[in-house]
Amino acid sequence: MNESVDAPMVDPEEFRDWIIFEDQHLLVMNKPGWLVCHPSKNGPWSSLVGAAKEYLGVGSIHLASRLDRETSGVVLLTKHRGAASRWQKGIEKREVKRTYLAILRGELKEQQKVSSYLGNDPKSGVFVKQRVMKKSNTSKRAETMFDPLLAKNLHTFCLVRTKTGRKHQIRAHAQWIGHELIGEKLYGPDENYYLQFCENGWSEQWRKELGMDRQALHGRSLGFEEQGKIFFADLPEDMRKYLRKNFEISDNELDLLIKEADGRAEMSRVEELGCREAKE
Repeated sequence: MNESVDAPMVDPEEFRDWIIFEDQHLLVMNKPGWLVCHPSKNGPWSSLVGAAKEYLGVGSIHLASRLDRETSGVVLLTKHRGAASRWQKGIEKREVKRTYLAILRGELKEQQKVSSYLGNDPKSGVFVKQRVMKKSNTSKRAETMFDPLLAKNLHTFCLVRTKTGRKHQIRAHAQWIGHELIGEKLYGPDENYYLQFCENGWSEQWRKELGMDRQALHGRSLGFEEQGKIFFADLPEDMRKYLRKNFEISDNELDLLIKEADGRAEMSRVEELGCREAKE
């Protein structure tokens, strides 16, 4: 597969390799980091939803969760309205939890919680860009936990957990704490990377400054915490390659770190469930 930021068409045969789980209700995918979720003007095989409809031979499918184009990882689609309603309500009630794996610039030595309000950045030339701001009629509360797994060589590989699902939340909060994501074109030192990217596409000369051709963010897990129905997506090769090179670790060491991240996330889920039951 060509993981170019020029977003190639989905290969129908390769699409099957992205399936994490499928039954009569759900289609759970490990989305690559170059693919948009929503249908695009370039035909059905240019988006995850379009490709899923072609794969299933149906006219409609429901996107219960989504990720930004450059973010890889677990995306859940449902095959009928009943399943869509169940999962969407679970997300709204925060019964469905997500975890992420990210590579940050700089060494974050301790766990850091960011609780703030996010809203549109009035100083940015990019309409969709968010920033931390005071509480207002238009800003929304956002909470993110950055939990470092390994800080080394001016980088941090970390587990990220969110209690809210705001636009660009992790990326904006990472910038706010001074540890932007590797590969970040918008929430980094210069948003002109993003503006030039939108106009002309990726420039290979940026790799030295940005590190990767997409933001190093991966949706590791998604699931109903109380039911234990949790889906996991393997870390993609582009992030593995960056970690091997810049952290000087092996795949076996990396797999142990990912296992540790899953364990920490599970412990957090159990603690939160216990606190909720105690309050009830």
